[in-house]
Amino acid sequence: MTELHPEVAAVTARIVARSRDSRRAYLDLIERERDSGVHRPTLACGNLAHGFAASGEDKAAIRAGRSMNIGIVTAYNDMLSAHQPYGRYPDQIKVFARERGATAQVAGGTPAMCDGVTQGQRGMELSLFSRDTIALSAAVALSHGMFDGAALLGICDKIVPGLLIGALRFGHLPTILIPAGPMPSGLANKEKVRIRQLYAEGKVGREELLESESASYHGAGTCTFYGTANSNQMMMDMMGLHMPGASFINPGTKLRQAVTRAAIHRLTEIGATGNDYRPLGRCVDEKAIVNATVGLLATGGSTNHAIHLPAIARAAGIVIDWEDIDRLSAAVPLICRVYPNGAGDVNHFHAAGGISFVMAALLDAGMLHDDILTVAGGSLRDHARDPKLSGDELVFEDAVPESLDDTMIRRPDRPFQADGGMRLVRGNLGRATFKTSAVEAQRQIIEAPARVFSDQDEVLAAFKAGELERDVVVVVRFQGPRANGMPELHKLTPPLGVLQDRGFKVALVTDGRMSGASGKVPAAIHLTPEALAGGAIAQIRDGDIVRLSAPEGRLEVLVDEGEFAARDRAPAPKPKAGTGRELFAFMRSGADGAEQGASAMLAAAGL
Repeated sequence: MTELHPEVAAVTARIVARSRDSRRAYLDLIERERDSGVHRPTLACGNLAHGFAASGEDKAAIRAGRSMNIGIVTAYNDMLSAHQPYGRYPDQIKVFARERGATAQVAGGTPAMCDGVTQGQRGMELSLFSRDTIALSAAVALSHGMFDGAALLGICDKIVPGLLIGALRFGHLPTILIPAGPMPSGLANKEKVRIRQLYAEGKVGREELLESESASYHGAGTCTFYGTANSNQMMMDMMGLHMPGASFINPGTKLRQAVTRAAIHRLTEIGATGNDYRPLGRCVDEKAIVNATVGLLATGGSTNHAIHLPAIARAAGIVIDWEDIDRLSAAVPLICRVYPNGAGDVNHFHAAGGISFVMAALLDAGMLHDDILTVAGGSLRDHARDPKLSGDELVFEDAVPESLDDTMIRRPDRPFQADGGMRLVRGNLGRATFKTSAVEAQRQIIEAPARVFSDQDEVLAAFKAGELERDVVVVVRFQGPRANGMPELHKLTPPLGVLQDRGFKVALVTDGRMSGASGKVPAAIHLTPEALAGGAIAQIRDGDIVRLSAPEGRLEVLVDEGEFAARDRAPAPKPKAGTGRELFAFMRSGADGAEQGASAMLAAAGL
């Protein structure tokens, strides 16, 4: 058995020590819920009759209460390409459950918001808080006490974290997450970026841009770049919450259906009444959270998970911070190059060996905890396998022994970078995340005059007016969770990329978010405290010299300390109404910091 890397062990021990009381309280909660919570046997006859009234051929089995009844929580809608395949899943799942003498019911639906549709639009101000809305929806779905296990159907950015946060409050239930897979590859990502930059420069029109985007996002399934959605899938694999190798099988295939069937069959085997009880709250422990973080860093995953991982952990009584992520990043090498960190997309990644190879390689290097409770198998090593069809039979094969494309995946002893590329930067402006894995080494230190904005549209206007044609640190403030819900500032990527390509030293500093597929421009994001919560970013002025250095882990404004402290704070913009934004005011006003997970819900619950 490979010895665990000392820094992975040290960070895990740090998290365990910090979480001791909260984790104990959480485990006590789920034990009480298992033993004396709301369950079918304890429901009054009227409650129970309501619960199975419309269950058709499953009514007798649910009424008898002798077999597992699975609660399906689905994020289906047919506008969102990643979730459109889920439309037929409930009927299939019911059939798969009956094959094992069990039953299944759709417990409830959750929103499934698409960042791709709302990028740069007003609706993006609802995006981060849709995660907590999804968690609340999942909790409502599972609150009826009718279920002995849960199947969670969700993939994309806020949806998997939301489903997991909600389900963890019912952590006594065995739970499996079931993905639907990525769409087949379309237009090459580099070509898509080229057209976007040409459009930003006014060299192609809207019709050419729309044609490019349509060729990239062209069918059912998850977007194929390695952003937040596909990072979600990787993390669920690293935590052992999927069936082995489930993430990146395309929708509508016989293999995809076979893996979904296996997940439901497996769920019937890990209930509380059997000999292999695997409750979600026991599966998601400190080691599983560290595994998810290591996977994120090794694969160059989404910066959004610097916010989501602390929130998921809190729901299970575990406390992590950005120093944990930073320390792991310094120890874990980057072994994957998936767009935007490389040329190939997740389909190419999967064909090159995919998550099973990455998991096996990281286990061999002592970078992952093998001894975790997973939904299938005796250890995480059992998840480093790929599902295949042998005739009509589903089999799981060991990961390929070597990468099938070392321009995309490598072993940890010959990585693309020595570190995981998600670093904590801190200084007199606060604490922020800097994703270095897509940024060239010579661009990871930027020192330049600031140009300050309070809205991403102001940045675009200044770019179009030629006002940013110089070395510049673009500062965009009042973009945090309390200010406007922390929308992704995705519209800034093309113009900043154009400036960088013209030879200027360019960086972004913001208390907001960038796309989970943040690209080549150096950016200090998620800056906390945010401007509206007393953050020093509210005191920066145009022309101040700002230094951002990933190697030093520093983010600071080079202004005399006394002068800077004496400055007035910039006034906050008035909150905007429309597109439902006013309905989320209570979430904005109660949100805690990005490093804690930016959640009013968890803060109010005392978690």
